[in-house]
Amino acid sequence: MKTHVIFLLIGALLGAALASVVLPPTLSWYATPGGMPKGAQVQVVVQMPEVIHYATSKLILGQAIGAGIGAALSLGFSLFLASKRRKAPATF
Repeated sequence: MKTHVIFLLIGALLGAALASVVLPPTLSWYATPGGMPKGAQVQVVVQMPEVIHYATSKLILGQAIGAGIGAALSLGFSLFLASKRRKAPATF
């Protein structure tokens, strides 16, 4: 049981770390306007607190999803390894 929890926590940390690396470039790509010529400046009036709230909430949500996926995958891997160890060879 302790091994499964360790695998679960390590997977959650790895998933959150991977999401922290992948999500910021994805958010910046998603927010970039398309169809603009190279070097053109976009004139935008925004409310900075709303933009910051949107970006951080999406980042935290992505990290939580990444942690959940990592935890589920590592727990499944741990259970798979445990089932391989428990099976004893059949004797006739």
